[in-house]
Amino acid sequence: MQAVQHQSVSPDEIARFDALAGDWWNPTGPMRPLHAMNPARIGWINRHLAGPTRILDVGCGAGLAAEALARLGHDVTGIDAAGAAIDAARGHAGDLPITYRTNLAEDLLAEGMSFPVITALEVIEHVPDPAGFVATLAALLEPGGLLVVSTLNRTKRAWLVAILGAEYVARLLPTGTHDWTKFLLPAELAALARGAELACIDVTGLRPGIGGWRATRDSSVNYIAAFRKA
Repeated sequence: MQAVQHQSVSPDEIARFDALAGDWWNPTGPMRPLHAMNPARIGWINRHLAGPTRILDVGCGAGLAAEALARLGHDVTGIDAAGAAIDAARGHAGDLPITYRTNLAEDLLAEGMSFPVITALEVIEHVPDPAGFVATLAALLEPGGLLVVSTLNRTKRAWLVAILGAEYVARLLPTGTHDWTKFLLPAELAALARGAELACIDVTGLRPGIGGWRATRDSSVNYIAAFRKA
């Protein structure tokens, strides 16, 4: 059994997202950007899967992605270190067969668990050790498994749109939600994945439009990437 390294969470981040738990499912509340983005990112993920499968959603919050994946027929386990968010996820799921746990990825690794598909959506920019986080997710993947990560690019445009625009001007997100210095360039994320023996198979931008969010070649703000374990 591997030793648990509690590297993938920050107490401040846990407190921040616990405080948002009661408003997580409000489509016009502080999580409305995730509500708007969710159909595009879930559609992109599902297109990379051969059919219904077991999925671990790491940093699931109150379950936006986990519920959408479960409704597509996948067997979903959602974990988050924010206990209030997990309580909100359980309360909202109703009869959907989703397993929710207040855990770190390291906890599941210590239990000897593994999954064919792992998602970590809008999570890596909040962890204190991105390299250790990716390595832990890679260790949880079954051979041939797929890791999907969505995050924000560290560009001037991302700072203008995601921080200045979304947090300070439009007030779409609580001020302080993001730290631009923690955003990862796609090449940096790919390098972390290579260090964990994962191969990058696809990187796509995500951006809003008149008809809603969509996949695009423009990865200058939001992007989503898929990695395969040998």
